[in-house]
Formats: sequence, C-alpha cells, structure tokens
Amino acid sequence: MRVLAALRNSDHRLTRRMAAWDSPWARQLLSPVEEAAEHTKLWWAAAVAMSVGGGWRGCKAAAAGISGMAVSELLSNGVAKKLVERRRPPKEWIPHDDVEDRPDSSSFPSGHTAAAVAFTAAVVPSWPWAGAACAVPTVLVAFERVHSGAHYPSDVAAVATIGIAAATLVRKAPASLPAAWDGHESPAGDRRVAG
Repeated sequence: MRVLAALRNSDHRLTRRMAAWDSPWARQLLSPVEEAAEHTKLWWAAAVAMSVGGGWRGCKAAAAGISGMAVSELLSNGVAKKLVERRRPPKEWIPHDDVEDRPDSSSFPSGHTAAAVAFTAAVVPSWPWAGAACAVPTVLVAFERVHSGAHYPSDVAAVATIGIAAATLVRKAPASLPAAWDGHESPAGDRRVAG
C-alpha cells in the first residue's frame, strides 16, 4: 500500500509540475501539437507524406502505422477507457485555460498518446528514419496531454504499453494468417499450381 501511495503522490506532483511549466516554447508549440493530434490528423498526414514520398517502403510504413493506430484506438478508447474509470486531474492544479477544453471521459488511458506511440512503433520496422522522425511529435503529444491537464503522467506512460502492443500485433498478424490467405495454399490445403 505504501508503494502505491508513493506512486500516486509522485504522479500528482509531476502532474502539477508539468502543467505549471510556462514558457514561450510551450505556449507556441504545444497548442498546435494538440490541434494536429486531435482526431489523429497528424498521423494521417504523416501516412500520406510517407506514401507519396517514400515509394513502396513509404506505403508499407504508412499502412503499418495506420493499422497500428487503429488497433491502439480500439484497445485504449474502446476497451481500457470502459474498464478503468479515473477522474481527470483537478482543474485547480492546472494554471492555464487549456483545462477547459479537455473531455469528460476517463483520464485513463490517453488515446492521443496510444495512437501516437502505436503509429510510430509500427512505422519503425518498415522505415526506421521515418519512425525516428515520428518519435519527435509522439513525445510532444505525450507531454502536451499532461501539460493541458487532460491526463496524469501515469495515463501517458501506461498507454505506451498499449501502443507498442498494438504495433506488435500489426507486425505479427501477417505471419499468423493462414497460408491460404497468403496465396500459397488453397483453402483445402493443396498447393496451387503456378500458371
């Protein structure tokens, strides 16, 4: 119990500290990041850019990213938010107006962060440089969700696991499909004759 209480207190302290951080950099950068991440617009734009500019590798990376993001949205918003009811950080902890725009749903987990982590983690195996580029806005999205008062740091940290799990599922799924779906065998299990 002491360990849980200490973790909760640390989570609360870090929430207040991150929300109170005020600088011209934070004001100019975090608000556009939040707007871009809303409804996964940022990741759809990244997928289009990869598809257009990256040839076959870009298309493969974009498809993996979108698939990972979709799975993470299902797991975080469709499952975890329904199972865990957690209040958002108290408004009095957040010393700026961003707190007025946060949703009323459960604080756990951060769907924005889950989508960001899953997209990035799914892109990396197909196109490491693009994945590294996506990591920068991913970190900014995670930071913004706490800074705005929408989430506790633990909501963001825990959801990284969901994002990575979603990316892993997307990566492993093709290998686990039946060979018939892959075109190597017919549904009856007979080898197809090349023609």
